[in-house]
Amino acid sequence: MSEGTLFPGLFEAVPDALVVVNSSGRIIQANAQAERLFGYPLGGLNQIPIEQLIPESVRERHRAHRANYMAHPHVRPMGVTGQSLIGQRLDGAQFPVEIALSPIESDQGPRYLASVRDISETQRARQALVRARYDALAARIGQLALEAQDESGVVDHVPALLAAALDASMVAVVFVSSDRQTVGTRASVGLADVADETDSPIRLHKTKLLDRIGAGESLVIDDLAGDAVAGGRFPIDSPCSGSAALLPLSDRGSPMGALLVLSSQPRHFDHDALHLLQSVANLIAAFVQRRRTEEQLAHSQRLDAIGQLTGGIAHDFNNLLTVMSGSLQLLEMECDDKPEASELIASALRSVGRGAELTGKLLAFARPQRLVPQAVDAPSLLRDVESMLKRTLGESVRLYVRCESELPAAYVDPTQLDAALVNLALNARDAMPRGGEITIEARSHRIGEQGASAELAAGRYVRITVSDTGRGMAPETLARAMEPFFTTKEVGRGSGLGLSMVYGFAKQSGGHLRIGSTLGYGTQVDLYLPAAQASAIAAAPVNGTRIEGKGETILVVEDDQAVRDIAVAFLRSSGYQVLAVGNAAEALRRLSGEEAIDVLFSDVMLGEGINGKELALAARQLRPDLPVLLTSGYETDAAGEPTADVWAFELLRKPYRREQLIAAIGRALDPQIRNRPGFQ
Repeated sequence: MSEGTLFPGLFEAVPDALVVVNSSGRIIQANAQAERLFGYPLGGLNQIPIEQLIPESVRERHRAHRANYMAHPHVRPMGVTGQSLIGQRLDGAQFPVEIALSPIESDQGPRYLASVRDISETQRARQALVRARYDALAARIGQLALEAQDESGVVDHVPALLAAALDASMVAVVFVSSDRQTVGTRASVGLADVADETDSPIRLHKTKLLDRIGAGESLVIDDLAGDAVAGGRFPIDSPCSGSAALLPLSDRGSPMGALLVLSSQPRHFDHDALHLLQSVANLIAAFVQRRRTEEQLAHSQRLDAIGQLTGGIAHDFNNLLTVMSGSLQLLEMECDDKPEASELIASALRSVGRGAELTGKLLAFARPQRLVPQAVDAPSLLRDVESMLKRTLGESVRLYVRCESELPAAYVDPTQLDAALVNLALNARDAMPRGGEITIEARSHRIGEQGASAELAAGRYVRITVSDTGRGMAPETLARAMEPFFTTKEVGRGSGLGLSMVYGFAKQSGGHLRIGSTLGYGTQVDLYLPAAQASAIAAAPVNGTRIEGKGETILVVEDDQAVRDIAVAFLRSSGYQVLAVGNAAEALRRLSGEEAIDVLFSDVMLGEGINGKELALAARQLRPDLPVLLTSGYETDAAGEPTADVWAFELLRKPYRREQLIAAIGRALDPQIRNRPGFQ
């Protein structure tokens, strides 16, 4: 049979494109459908190499495949390879095809018949079905996220759903710990470290996995066997074949875990599959972020409620302590000549002092406190703290204090900073029951615009680090370390307010507090405080403050009768005349009259009507030069209050001692002290 008469009728009747190739790979016959499909003119396919009908990038590989087929010819139906085949038209356009091959014997030697079919529309339909299935899966996971009560309601279902949709042999969702030191599998299918699937050969390489998650980049491996030869980028311990993908789960730019998928087939994850995996990873990350944000909000609301409750209790308790302390001090004056009674009174006063310290801690947690920030020389303050702590910590604890040279001054309230450092040091001591080392180190710290965050704005800070060699904290303990009332100490050994008080002081000062700890390796607390613009200046001593009155009239405004009686007794015993009223309205009536009033002494919280701060401002309207002294056991901010003006008045904390009240009245009466710059 001649070349030109090979199956003439059947050749043109078949709807598929047909080409016959000789043993050298050249086309010796093609039907009209083949010429139309590949865009060639009549007879244009004759004698051209078959490789001309495929993209140039795969022609060399096709020659090898063709040679192998011709060496072992056999019938190959369409679609059995499972591979995506591409044809190329004369104009360079490419399109997906399916090819069937058949060897043919002829008078001129072996020939090979190729039947070619354009599957563009079929592939588009198939791709549309796959995408619809993937979209339905993403929607189902989204619905789970809307209905779930916790993270498990979503995360636990994802591996099985993805494994079924992608025909994957392993799917796992992993999360890193809060200290970024460990990684745990939250849910998985086909992983060896899951209890009910221990027969699986697939195990994760935790160190590589941590590094990959930390990099925060997606990783797709088309051929795991080749990846293993190249060093194994995918974080698995056991050798595997196939393909794999790792997609990070991001928490506001910081990786918190990863979604890992493995298939036994090479190049299994096409564009649509990767798009599905990225969508699911984004859904998981967004859901976990939302749940954690909700938990933080609920926690914050609980703390705010506790803060309001403790603040109110502390206010009432401070009034009681003021009465107790005042009564004991008046009794102490009466019992000067009775040593035994004096000792009992002194012991009772010490107990009152401890009660006042506790309410101070409660208030530090409950509300932002009134701070008096100034430029503080940190090395000088640390020397004073070191001297005091060496007498307090005990012989089994070694204390080291180090300061960077040319350290800038810190802009803080020195009294509160002193208390914060003592608190941190005592916490460190309690974490070392058998002794150890505490190191307090001060360094300058600068945060640029790139490093700024919600925690710390850009600028210069003084960082004071308190570290110990104690037992450290487990991650779950570290997560709650700054919660008020949370303590790991024995009952009666701690209030659980120390760290929360230090944290509140740091935030109110414009800084931050960070805690790092590993169980068995000690704890490090970093206290960031804003650096002062000017150098620290030693406070000028206040000399000449009057101790006793000279008959001046003090207007006392206090809504608690017992507390008012104590204040009146203190003032009268010190040579002052006193006008005492129980509310702001009565005080304003007195101030509007002609009575001689030398100082207004008012509680901040006055019950119904205006508060003490508003009373002070109203009094200044009536009498512009009137000295004002405020007192409080607890303050709340009035809406719309002109804060800058009210902070100009000195505030005496309850419970106060007689000598503290008299000294404060003396300062208010002394114009030289009152007009001194920086006097509060």
